[in-house]
Amino acid sequence: MRFVDEFRDSALVAGAIREIHRLADPRRHYRLMEVCGGHTHSIYRFGLHELLPSNVELVHGPGCPVCVLPMGRIDDALSIAGQPGVIVCGFGDLMRVPGKQGTPLQWRSRGADIRIVYSPSDALQLALANLEKQVVFFAIGFETTAPSTALTLMRAKQEGVQNFSVFSNHVTILSAMRAVLDSPDMRIDGFIGPGHVSTVIGCEPYEWIARQESKPIVIAGFEPLDILQSIIMLLRQLNVGESRVENQYRRAVPQRGNRAALQAMADVFELRTYFEWRGLGFIAQSALGIRESYAPWNAERRFNVPGIRITDPKSAQCGEVLKGVLKPPQCKLFGKECTPELPVGALMVSSEGSCAAYYQYEYRKTRIAARV
Repeated sequence: MRFVDEFRDSALVAGAIREIHRLADPRRHYRLMEVCGGHTHSIYRFGLHELLPSNVELVHGPGCPVCVLPMGRIDDALSIAGQPGVIVCGFGDLMRVPGKQGTPLQWRSRGADIRIVYSPSDALQLALANLEKQVVFFAIGFETTAPSTALTLMRAKQEGVQNFSVFSNHVTILSAMRAVLDSPDMRIDGFIGPGHVSTVIGCEPYEWIARQESKPIVIAGFEPLDILQSIIMLLRQLNVGESRVENQYRRAVPQRGNRAALQAMADVFELRTYFEWRGLGFIAQSALGIRESYAPWNAERRFNVPGIRITDPKSAQCGEVLKGVLKPPQCKLFGKECTPELPVGALMVSSEGSCAAYYQYEYRKTRIAARV
């Protein structure tokens, strides 16, 4: 199958659901984590969780880069934006994420020059159009978006653009999965592997999960049939005691990844010694810092960045939701103090956040049904 319509075909979906029910051993309870926030949104959008047997549980993982960004990094970016002659720009879903000092949009309303861009290349163009300003790109994302940041930095260096720099918050997906596996209060039987990240890194980097942790992982696409086929593949492995890396998303994910993208990342970035994640704490070698050869374009070298550390509000339970310990509605603030209009945590803001997905597709539906 090659086209989107085929992966939403109702007859094929119905057949996949029957196969899942056939495979699900009633004597077992299966806990499968979808790592990527894009999978979480697809699951809720299409109601896939409602079609599964009761003993096949989908657990939401930390695969949302905006969600795992700690509040202190937001305040670090705001400290740059507060300096004279600076434009800070970033993706739209960053703009409503709260730090202790407010959100980027709130700072913009107070006069800070903060702008939304759709790519790092847009940020570089902004710098070329405003040579009297320092333009800082607030870079964020897993290995999916890191190559575009790397290529933009390479271009900035090649063209000698002096008024452009990057505030790097790129993180690595395998570190997040390691943190989940090391969590003492988490039991995962298998992983629905991230599709977008895997188009860059390929399949081989996940082998340690299968070999060392004895957990099967199936890299999945984002359409209903993609996800259901991945669940079938996981159940088949679990039922016979296997743990292998399988690639359901073969139409997009090469076995060894995108070599050009990986080389660009290697040329520009290096692993940081430590980096803080929301809800997961400091994780060694889990984020991408900018190499010394690109130091003139490193915002953390160019500006006085305070390195702020802020603890999440005690009432918010973002960390537990990120690790899959709690489902979104189990958070004490969900749908009350924390809503998409007035978010407390990033999980309610990001387009890939599990709380935002649940609120949009489940919570609103139950509220409407209750009124009817």
